[in-house]
Amino acid sequence: MAAQPPTVPRGKTSLDKTLKKSEEVAADVQRASDNLAVVNTVLEQELPDEVQVGEVAQAIEQTGQLEQKLARSAEKLAEVNAALSEEIEKRREVTAERDESQALAEELKARIRSDNKH
Repeated sequence: MAAQPPTVPRGKTSLDKTLKKSEEVAADVQRASDNLAVVNTVLEQELPDEVQVGEVAQAIEQTGQLEQKLARSAEKLAEVNAALSEEIEKRREVTAERDESQALAEELKARIRSDNKH
């Protein structure tokens, strides 16, 4: 029987590495969103209304918009990561099935050769 190629362990494929990097980016984006939300809250609550005019008001509004955009981006990245993780698992299962089929085929070929010799 021919040697069966080993299934690549979790975390070793290029997709696994891509997923890990994407998860790190998602965590960074989420942290940035959280930090910006804190900054925006502090600006809105700590600056008196009479100071929250002109450029200061625009800056406060922009931090709020950026925080929302970052939060949406973090959500999208989480969705992409979940889909990528699912795809990795599907590929792992398909590879294991292929390996089993190849091993069975090799075993059957060996039996046929053996039977033909007798």
